[in-house]
Amino acid sequence: MELRRRNLACNCVLLYGITLCLFFGTNLTAAIELYAPAEVLVENGTTGILKCSFKSREVISSAATVTWSFRPTGSDPGSAVSIFYYTSGKHYPGSVAQFKDRVKWAGDLNKKDASVHLIEAQFNDNGTYSCAVINPPDISVTAAQTQLKVVMKESLPQNSTAVIVSAVCGAVIGLILIAVVTCLIIKRHQTSHEYEGGR
Repeated sequence: MELRRRNLACNCVLLYGITLCLFFGTNLTAAIELYAPAEVLVENGTTGILKCSFKSREVISSAATVTWSFRPTGSDPGSAVSIFYYTSGKHYPGSVAQFKDRVKWAGDLNKKDASVHLIEAQFNDNGTYSCAVINPPDISVTAAQTQLKVVMKESLPQNSTAVIVSAVCGAVIGLILIAVVTCLIIKRHQTSHEYEGGR
């Protein structure tokens, strides 16, 4: 009888230990949440920014890394190549000649920003850019992706602020014209009444 109690106690302790290991073991690593715009339009020959921000439950460590990859439009998903790597406050370019000296760090890991500048955007830069962040023990399970479209200046959509300012200015000028025309009509009408009154 005492042997059964010991076995039962050992089994309970073992089960309790396994439960604790599973609970604490699965919580040591968490996925980093990444955010990037789905699409970015950049004028040919200008500098564009590829934005990437993230959330991590851990304090940013010196072992944190950022990797940017590029896949040309129309190519296979497995054909992505690394174009930029950042760690310990230093950045390292990828081995792709197309991006040599054209991808610069623009982020601040302490502000959870992993953005980069793409200098002198060219039409062959069109494609999918992926941002991956590791902040041990947290990792990004899925990279954030942005579709870059390099366009001619005329192809860029109008800035909404400029459209609003133009509309307001047009409305003000229209009101002034209406007021001037109304004043002229009233004056002309009064002048014709005065003339008729003199007869």
